[in-house]
Amino acid sequence: MPRLSKKTMFAIEAVLDVAYHVGEHPVRSGDITERQRIPKRYLEQVLQHLVRAGILSGKRGPRGGYRLGRDQGSITLGEVVRVVRRLEAETEPNDPATGSPLAHEIVWPMWEKLRDDMMAQLDNITIEDLCQAARAKGLAATAVRQQAHGQLTI
Repeated sequence: MPRLSKKTMFAIEAVLDVAYHVGEHPVRSGDITERQRIPKRYLEQVLQHLVRAGILSGKRGPRGGYRLGRDQGSITLGEVVRVVRRLEAETEPNDPATGSPLAHEIVWPMWEKLRDDMMAQLDNITIEDLCQAARAKGLAATAVRQQAHGQLTI
């Protein structure tokens, strides 16, 4: 099946973290890094692409940080995944000569159909849905990632 890359997981976690923790002030990237344990080198790159795509909005300066670019009910996982796919496509080689006729005529079309089906499902899951699921599990906003690592600290 299509794999969940580190960058994709980091992007989803970052958007969810912003949605879950935003308040009066924007969410700082350092806070996201600390809570989600996302390496800063990945996070900054992903955040920039999410801002360009309008999923997040960024504010520079001492009180800067990130907010959702629009209502959390209108941002889907499919959008986030597509942003990362474009980012990863910039660095991945794409050689159409690789593979046999069976691969080109049978395997790749089947794989693309599966990916399209998965993306259609991801397009039906919003950031709001994920925030509601986190609240339903009783996850406090500041403890979302710590609990996943067995270090619940609220």
